[in-house]
Parts: sequence; C-alpha cells; structure tokens
Amino acid sequence: MAAKNVPEVVLNSGEKLPAIGYGTGTPPPLSALIDAIKIGYRHFDTASFYNTEELLGQAVSKALEEGLIKNRDELFITSKLWCTDAHHDLVLPALKTTLKKLGLEYVDLYLIHWPVRLKQDAVGFNFTGEDTIPIDIKGVWEAMEEGHRLGLAKSIGVSNFGAKKLSLLLENAKITPAVNQVEMSPSWNQGKLREFCKEKGIHVSAWSPLGAYKDPWGSASVMDNPILHEIAEAKKKSVAQIILRWIYQHGVTAIVKSFNKERMKQNIEIFDWELNHEESDKINQIPQMRTLKAEMFISESGPYKSLEELWDGDV
Repeated sequence: MAAKNVPEVVLNSGEKLPAIGYGTGTPPPLSALIDAIKIGYRHFDTASFYNTEELLGQAVSKALEEGLIKNRDELFITSKLWCTDAHHDLVLPALKTTLKKLGLEYVDLYLIHWPVRLKQDAVGFNFTGEDTIPIDIKGVWEAMEEGHRLGLAKSIGVSNFGAKKLSLLLENAKITPAVNQVEMSPSWNQGKLREFCKEKGIHVSAWSPLGAYKDPWGSASVMDNPILHEIAEAKKKSVAQIILRWIYQHGVTAIVKSFNKERMKQNIEIFDWELNHEESDKINQIPQMRTLKAEMFISESGPYKSLEELWDGDV
C-alpha cells in the first residue's frame, strides 16, 4: 500500500504541520494507528486526558521497528495539558509526564486543552462546575513558553479558546500560540474566530469535523445533512470527504478518527480535487449550532457562570 502524501501547513513557529491529523480521543486499537501510518497519516493528536499517550508511543516505536518511518521526525505529535495541571508550576511536570508516556524527547505541538483550571483531585469526567477554579492564563502560558525554550515542545498553542481569552493571552505572550484547536464542522463553522486567528497568525485546527457522529455527546446533524449528501452524490465522494475538503479549503487542519481502514483511506484522499464556489457557498448556508457546549465547566460559584462567559459570547 503506497502511503498518501499529505500537504503541510507552515506554522508561525516555522514547524510544518501535516494538513490532516488522526485523533485518539476515542482510544483506537494499536493496529488502527499502524494502519494510519501505513496509509500516510503523519500527524497524530493525543492528550493527557485521553489516556492514549502510551498507546501512541507504542505505535511510534512499532512503526520505527517495522521501517514504516525512518525516524521519529517524520511524525508530528500533538498532546495537551489537562485542566488539573493548568497552573504555572504544574505545566512542566505535566509535559514531562506526557513525554515519558509517549517515550519521546519532544512533542511537535503542546496545547492548553481548555481555558479552564480544575481542582487537582478532579479525576477524569468525575467533576462538576464546582471543581472549576480561576485560571491564571498569563502564568500558564509563561510555563508553556518555558517548555518550548527547553525543546520539550517544538510548537505551543491552545485549544477551545475564544477571541477574548486569546487576546488576554496575547497581551503578555512572548510567543504567539501556533495553533488554536477548536470544534469546527459545517454545523459550527467558527467564521468569526477563524478571522481573528488569521489576523493574529494563529493556525486553526478542527476537532469533531464530522459533528462527533456516533459519539455519545455528538450529533448526526452534520453527517445526515441533505446538502452534504447532495454534493457528495454529485461528486461521487463520501459525505466525510466533502466535509474534510471544505475544512481544508478554509485553511484549517481537520483531526479525524476512524478505525475502519477503508474510511481512513477515504479521509486522506481529499487533496487532489476541490469544491467549487457554488458548493462551498451551499455548505456555508448550513444552520449553525455548537455540538459540545461544555456545561460541565459552568457553575454559579466558579469562574464561568454562563456559557457566554466560557465561550466569549460565541455560543
């Protein structure tokens, strides 16, 4: 099987990010990660919270053993700082733990997972808004910059940050975030936030590009959308391919996850054709609704008393 070549995006850090990523938010079998590398995926997205860092580390060493890649530099690995560690003094220890689990000397990209801090004893999903405490974004970002200076993270960025929180971070930042990874799909196209990030030179990466289809918290509204089905039929492509191509044409990197080899292949076959203006316009008309509202971070007694506050009014 000849591996597909994936175009790259140059980040503001100078590092090159493959234009499609493979996500591990739902733990994949090791065999799926190896298949992904064989097919041509070179960008892998994990997080401390997913408990998949060790698994991804195993896949990297197996790929090297089998000669699927010549060296570790051929892969772009992203991981994320979880909310319990979103404190100046906890960032570097958390990053070092991530590297230990991955069995790597550096990650290509390290993100602040949410603009949220949780009490340290909050475990997994067993937390409520009561467990959220104020986050010092300035202090956390300083520690992220230190991780970059030490060579532990080649690029640093954020995830789920709205424009106000990004502005706050940028006021004191010595290093501009390379990436803001956010929910984006035809049903939540992030138009305003993308414009803001573009102005600031921050690359946008999309999680749940297919609307978290078949995830317990997700929605079928994207994959079942009649406009997307009509375009897919006319172009003889899958609905997922239409969505991923639309995201790519917006200059955004999609993070996909499928354990099915055929679909994994299809998801990466989006770079040698395009959507015309009319097709893109139709997709841009799809009604907008955020899939993951993140009510779990909202509390009368916490720093975020409403979804408006969490999402900087972009609800």
